[in-house]
Amino acid sequence: MKTPSSKRPKQTPWGLIGAALLAAFWLAACRSETQVQPEPLEQIVRPTAAETADEHSHTHYVCPMHPQIVRDASGSCPICGMDLVAKHPEPASAQTSAAHTEVRYVCPMHPKVVRDASGSCPICGMDLVAKHLEPAVSERPQVTLDASVVQNMGVRTAKVRRGVLQRHVQTQGTVTYDEDRIVKVHSRTPGWIETLNIRSDGKTVKRKDELAQFYSPLIVQVQLEYINALEELDIAQLESADQSEISARVKSLRNSLRLLHVMDMDIMNIEKYRTVKSTIPIAAPRTGVVTRLGVREGMYVEPDHTMFTIVDLSRLWVMVDIYEHQMSWMKPGLKATIKAPALPERSWEGALEFIYPEVDPLARTLRARIAVANPDGALVPNMFVEVTISSDPKKNVLIVPRESVIPTGERETVVKALGNGHFQPAEVTSGMWVGPDVEIVSGLQENDEVVVSGQFLIDSESSLRADFSRMAE
Repeated sequence: MKTPSSKRPKQTPWGLIGAALLAAFWLAACRSETQVQPEPLEQIVRPTAAETADEHSHTHYVCPMHPQIVRDASGSCPICGMDLVAKHPEPASAQTSAAHTEVRYVCPMHPKVVRDASGSCPICGMDLVAKHLEPAVSERPQVTLDASVVQNMGVRTAKVRRGVLQRHVQTQGTVTYDEDRIVKVHSRTPGWIETLNIRSDGKTVKRKDELAQFYSPLIVQVQLEYINALEELDIAQLESADQSEISARVKSLRNSLRLLHVMDMDIMNIEKYRTVKSTIPIAAPRTGVVTRLGVREGMYVEPDHTMFTIVDLSRLWVMVDIYEHQMSWMKPGLKATIKAPALPERSWEGALEFIYPEVDPLARTLRARIAVANPDGALVPNMFVEVTISSDPKKNVLIVPRESVIPTGERETVVKALGNGHFQPAEVTSGMWVGPDVEIVSGLQENDEVVVSGQFLIDSESSLRADFSRMAE
């Protein structure tokens, strides 16, 4: 008995065609929902003002170490793992929309090629691209920091104040003789030293003290002539003769004795006793110290030979060196304080007396001398001293702390604290730098607040913002 064989049902082609069409319609619907329409090129290059305002109206979160990481919500940096810091939007200038009125045409490959009208670059031939120029801003960009960042950075501020500044120059000096108080003793005629009362250098003498006994044949001869003239005058007075000629001769011989350094007391004795003095005393012309003894007892001397050198040490000079850059405010009359390492408990007050008009070619310094009183003789020549020269005080000047000024070589900058976490660098012109204070000539006002700690980081941030702004133009 035959059993019927089982056969598969035959599949119709219309079913396959229907399934294919259904799949095609489903894929087309999905593509229409997910496909992103491309934006026009101009919208990509330059967003509208509304979009820009909307973008800057929200708070962004930025990584302190990687500023390129910007998020719309708080979180951590994917690079270093630090917490993102909230960055509040800065107020936009009201004149921003009106700033884009000036158009220039620039070569994309050669930015130095700028034209007022469209055309091609004379170097590479590329078409010039329109560029909207923004007005130049003289001030540096502001930097806004949260209170927590300010605290973590250790930012400290100080107010600009008015006060008095005075320059002080500290230098070293050497004590020397006051050359106006050096006296050299010479004879007025050749002769011999009969008796010498000063035996060595360093002897202190007073004015009119006898230094030596001096014999000179010329002085003896003038004495004889003087005595003869006196006797003739006496005879003429007794005889009531003409005395005018004899009186003139007596007067002339008396002046000759004075010019030969015969003291008035000796001349009076000659007139009184009518005797010749074989030797005359040589007296000290002033009080001081004999710094050089140039004769010995029995020595023959000529008028050009220095017998004694006497120096008055009650007033001395201090020679100091001054650098060239300090020359502009140095002037005679400035006060100076002098201290000696050998006498640390004492100090002397002096005055800048003279600045020598010559610069040392090796040390590049000027010499100056200071006059100082030395009544008790505590200061001695060739002593090493420390000198502080003080300038005239400048009153009512603007003063900031030294650490607030950032000198770059080309300019000087401070960071102003504007309040509520806002900071802005400002260029200033400084004057005197005295200890912890700096005079501000321009760039700040009284009671302005400047940053004295952490200002370098804020200034760097502002510089980076300014650089990014220029790159984005």
